[in-house]
This record gives sequence, C-alpha cells and structure tokens, in this order.
Amino acid sequence: MRCRAVFVTVAVVAAASLQAQTGDAPVRVIERARGQTVTFDAMVADLAQADVLFVGEQHDSAITHRLELAVLQGLARRRGDLILALEMFERDVQEPLDHFQMGHMTEDEFLKVSRPWPRYATDYKALVEFAIANNWPVIASNVPRPIAADVATMGLDILKTKSALETGWFAADLQCPTGDDYFTRFVAAMSDHPIAPGLAIAEADQRQTLERMYLAQCVKDETMGESVARAWQIGAISGRRPLVVHVNGAFHSDFGEGTAARAGRRLPGRRLVVLSILPVDNLDAVAPDGAERKRADYLVYTIK
Repeated sequence: MRCRAVFVTVAVVAAASLQAQTGDAPVRVIERARGQTVTFDAMVADLAQADVLFVGEQHDSAITHRLELAVLQGLARRRGDLILALEMFERDVQEPLDHFQMGHMTEDEFLKVSRPWPRYATDYKALVEFAIANNWPVIASNVPRPIAADVATMGLDILKTKSALETGWFAADLQCPTGDDYFTRFVAAMSDHPIAPGLAIAEADQRQTLERMYLAQCVKDETMGESVARAWQIGAISGRRPLVVHVNGAFHSDFGEGTAARAGRRLPGRRLVVLSILPVDNLDAVAPDGAERKRADYLVYTIK
C-alpha cells in the first residue's frame, strides 16, 4: 500500500489548511489545558506521549476520517509501538481481522465475514491499511450488535443466558449507573429521537425503555473500554509502553465519559487523552467557553 504524505499547518489565530490525501481540510485545534489554539503538529507530538488516545469522530463527516488518518500518520513519524482499536468492528470478528492483517485472507473474503460499516471503503479502509502497513495490531473493540440489541430489549439479565463463547464478546465487569452525568447526557441526546413516534406510551414504560437503551450503550462502552485496556496491557508485556488509538463516535468519549471512563477505570495511573473532531460552519467564529473545552483534551474544529 502506498501512503502519501500529509502536511499540516494550523494558524495560531484562525484556521489554516491540513493538506490531506484528498485535498485541503481546514482545521483549528484548541488545547483544553490552556484554552489556546495550537498547531496540529504540536498536538500530535503531545498525543504521542499518551498511553491511550480516544479519537472521537462524527461518523458522517468525510473530513473527519481524513483527519483521523492524518493523526495516525503524524503518530507514526514519532513512535512505532501503536495499536489501532476500532468501534467499527466487533469482537466476534477479531479472528478474520487477524487473518486479514497476516495476509491469509483477501479483502473481499474479510469483508464478507466481518460486517463492515456501510462506508468502510471511504471512511475506515485507509486507517486499517495504514495500520497493517506499519505492522500495528488492529483490534475489533465493540460488542456484537445482536448482544447490544438484546440488552436494549430485555435488560442486562439477558447476558446471563449467553454461551461461554458469547460471554467473551462483552465486558466481564459491567458498571452502568443511571444517575451520573453520562446518563444525563444520553437522555438529553435521545430526546431528539422519540422512542415510538405517534404512539402513546406510559411514562414508566418510556423510562424503562430509555434505561434499557442506555444499558445497551453502557455494554458497548464497557466492552470497548475493556478492549482498550487489554490491548494496552498485552502490548506492555514486551516491556515497552504502547500507544492504543481507539477510534469511536465522539459521544462515547467526549467529556472523558463513556468508553474513555471505562478504560480509565481499568488503567489506573495511565495517561488517557481525548480528542474530539467537531465540524462547524465557520472556523473564525470558534470560541469554546470553559464548559465546552471540557469536551476533550483537544478540540479539533474543521469545516462541515
């Protein structure tokens, strides 16, 4: 695979251009600690010192995926012991993913059995291929969708009925409180998506349905957090400290919650960094206040 170089410059006061593989991607990077604009290169240099990096994406943003590749390319210039973990693949397809990495399967064979996301070819293929070209392990971090769907319908008790094989596909330690900030943020987000439009549902039933949906979200976060922690721990067995880069929807890691919090619980004392990519209409108007800066260690604003 031929990987073209990515050249990045960011204006200190306003936006500048990231020369990505398919054209210019204007960006402005805000560092939370100081609330200041920093260069993309300075951000990547700091990210390279972390133990775990969460890259929070907007799934439907093409520029977001180009920036993800730029981050990986920048990290590759600074260290070689990276592990790429992806929300977009589920634990039960780790074996074919491993075989694909080792060259034992063609891409077509791999995609037939791995349930790739619909826009894999345009959004995630470049990330996987770049990792393989650099001999980085690629981890399928998420819980299989049918298991999450079962929890959303019947609650956590359904997990007790799963086979020994299936039990390995979701986190062993599940902590899913419904009174914290993450639950509140989840409820607020779901308010934009009616549970059953046009139907009259009792308030108690709505609450139960919403809580079960949250439990499914929690199982995803716990499983991805466990996957990230395991990847770091296994990588560290060799005596080197790896950098695990986990790509996920921004909701899963914004404000250090969700997947980020679950990984942090399993990796005490390690440095976890959250990056959130935020498409906006006008980069010159970007002025995040203190509350908004809490979203991530680095806010990477780009044009929609």
